[in-house]
Amino acid sequence: MFWNAYAPWLPVLGVAAVAALLALVAQRVGRRVVFRLARFSPLLDSVVHESDRAAGFVFPLAALQAVWQGAPSDLPSIEGVHHATGLLLIASLTWLAMSALRGVAEGVIKLHPVEATDNLQARRIHTQTRVLSRIAMGAALVAGVAFALMTFPGARQLGASLLASAGVAGLVAGIAARSVFGNLIAGLQIALSQPFRIDDVLIIEGEWGRVEEITGTYVVLRIWDERRLIIPLQWFVEHPFQNWTRSSAELLGTVFLSVDYSLPLEPLRQEARRVCEASPDWDQRVCLVQVTDATERSMQLRVLVSSASSGQNFDLRCAVREALIAFIQREHPASLPRLRTDLNAVDKLLPVPAVA
Repeated sequence: MFWNAYAPWLPVLGVAAVAALLALVAQRVGRRVVFRLARFSPLLDSVVHESDRAAGFVFPLAALQAVWQGAPSDLPSIEGVHHATGLLLIASLTWLAMSALRGVAEGVIKLHPVEATDNLQARRIHTQTRVLSRIAMGAALVAGVAFALMTFPGARQLGASLLASAGVAGLVAGIAARSVFGNLIAGLQIALSQPFRIDDVLIIEGEWGRVEEITGTYVVLRIWDERRLIIPLQWFVEHPFQNWTRSSAELLGTVFLSVDYSLPLEPLRQEARRVCEASPDWDQRVCLVQVTDATERSMQLRVLVSSASSGQNFDLRCAVREALIAFIQREHPASLPRLRTDLNAVDKLLPVPAVA
């Protein structure tokens, strides 16, 4: 009985098997041709490699769907098989679209490496590419789910009824999703206006770190001691922050020293210049020694030095500080900060010993 009911499926299944096999053969042959052509373009090569696995499902599913479309409508369970194959095809196409978008993003990033010395433009492109590609992939996923739901008649009616009675439910959903949409809009603002980029140096809540990752909802800041600070995207729209590499990585740094008034400044300036010239972290722009304050006990010196990046500037400041302290200890030890006492005034305050 069961065999007689499903016997008409045999020729259809034979055609489906042949169609799927031909689709796989065509996909394999086309894959080889496309891979050969893609070798001359890093962008196309990245797209092809990312889309390869998804394309392997799309071709046979599309062939099967064409076979079910042309099959007799009175075949048992043909509607269910047709619907299931359609859902799998939509899922595969969504996967293919997301993979292609990811491949485009990876290809653009490969074309603009950040390992170069002047990587400002590359970091700008990296930031825009990562944020926009994630938004595009999210939109492709939402579109795929929407197309899949539209294949169910009940889901279409449910969507229409929800749209018709959106009142309070829509208000509650909007309030609940406010942070999600806020982060989405903030991500678009950051991608377009770029107040910071991948690998930028930021100071946030007193923490120094580099932008390691920008997702669709948050930013990962790699702090100097290997900790990770996670900040929502919307935070950057609502709060001020420092960006030390906004237009250039060059930076000025200061070293403060408190010394006695007897210290001669010119030898100290020469020593600071010598230390800077001997250091690979100095970019030969600024090396100054200035008196910035004078108190009743000592004078304060500020050594201003410049470097090509914040990390180099920190190392240079430490080297200059150590070298100048060693110079003062070696050449002018009497010029270290000290307290002065007037011995004559002290003698006047001491009681006069009685004469026996």
